[in-house]
Amino acid sequence: MIDDATPSGPTRAPTSTRRAVLNTMKGSAGNLVEWYDVYIYTVFATYFEAQFFDENDSNSTVYIYAIFAVTFVMRPVGSWFFGRFADRRGRKAALMLSITIMSSCSFLVAVMPTRDTIGYWAAVILVVARLVQGFATGGEYGTSATYMSEAATANRRGFLSSFQYVTLVGGHVLAQFTLLIALSVLDVEALHDWGWRIGFFIGGVAALVVLWIRRSMDESLSESHLKAIRAGEDRTAGSLTALFTEHWRPLLLVFLITAGGTVAFYTYSVNAPAIVKSTFGDDRALTATWINLLGLILLLLLQPVGGIVSDHVGRKPLLIFFGVGGVLYTYVLLTYLPKTTSPLVAFTLVAVGYIILTGYTSINAIVKAELFPADIRALGVGLGYALANSVFGGTAPLLYQASKSAGQVGWFIVYVTVVIGVSLLVYIFGLKNKAVTVLDREQGSAWAVPAPSGPR
Repeated sequence: MIDDATPSGPTRAPTSTRRAVLNTMKGSAGNLVEWYDVYIYTVFATYFEAQFFDENDSNSTVYIYAIFAVTFVMRPVGSWFFGRFADRRGRKAALMLSITIMSSCSFLVAVMPTRDTIGYWAAVILVVARLVQGFATGGEYGTSATYMSEAATANRRGFLSSFQYVTLVGGHVLAQFTLLIALSVLDVEALHDWGWRIGFFIGGVAALVVLWIRRSMDESLSESHLKAIRAGEDRTAGSLTALFTEHWRPLLLVFLITAGGTVAFYTYSVNAPAIVKSTFGDDRALTATWINLLGLILLLLLQPVGGIVSDHVGRKPLLIFFGVGGVLYTYVLLTYLPKTTSPLVAFTLVAVGYIILTGYTSINAIVKAELFPADIRALGVGLGYALANSVFGGTAPLLYQASKSAGQVGWFIVYVTVVIGVSLLVYIFGLKNKAVTVLDREQGSAWAVPAPSGPR
């Protein structure tokens, strides 16, 4: 087990980089699987929508993405439940519970009957399963962001916490890779009939593996802090009242920091791949899948780079880079990508968007975790993120599809650009660069090389 940096401190500082890396891997493994389960839905959506809605209904695709959006309603609920749970009972217990719930829902979708068997009840069951998955995912983000930030060595917090989005994007990569393999061994008809179930079954099995791996992860809250909570000495830990009355400023900051980042993330990483698939069509489905897969691999590889850069220059410059880039590039991406039939040009358009996006994704976890004290951190990070994610992120695919159907994509572009612009103002005027944070006061400064405290 890792030692307490200060016996009375609320969090444990890792004694070595090796220990920090191991805990990062264990903490992020569940994030990988949970986000795979999120994205396997969007990746296979065009293949299973006829199993739940009438394929002759022109709105069937909108309905499928509406279900995706509705699941985000449960994310704030999950963030509240798991944030309170993690702040009062520990990060490890919360992370193990969230992955268990996600596994159960994946298996349910994999084996559930379709519209031909039970009629509209198939869509009802799908909605319920996705709502519960949204609940679990809402808990995973805040808890894993908190855990990975606390489990990192002080001068490598940006780098190590960037692996949250490495695994988040990795989940999308695995989902795309699963589709690529399915397209290679099955014909399109088989995918529509039953092949789509394979992706959900894999997610359920992977979640069970992660549950086993997480059994050996260290707890980042100190034992003395947990004892004080259990003894009733700390009554504000995980308290929603305390969050809204004593920590409303950092909560508002998290919401505003997230708003532009999450609308850009879902626009660039969900809408853009859907545009590529639609443009290239079923006859070039493999080509479109390769474009999307290679783009997401690039985004994945960029995350540690962004984290390393932030450990040297600070978090604020990267956020400003994202904000300026997002304001200028969203129009270019959504205007020219649908007109592009060249694989190289399509990949380039997507790749530039991902480079811009990295300014936010690579450091968003650590930026938010540094704003709150340990006893309210998981709740504050998770709830602020989930509220913005539900309003601006999960609705982006639905709003794009609706604007596309109405021939009003221009208004969607304006909407995304304005939301990113508002967050850009927050990055410029609401954040300080390399300022001493709450996490620094708990475990040591991120901007000074710590004295060696164990084997490297």
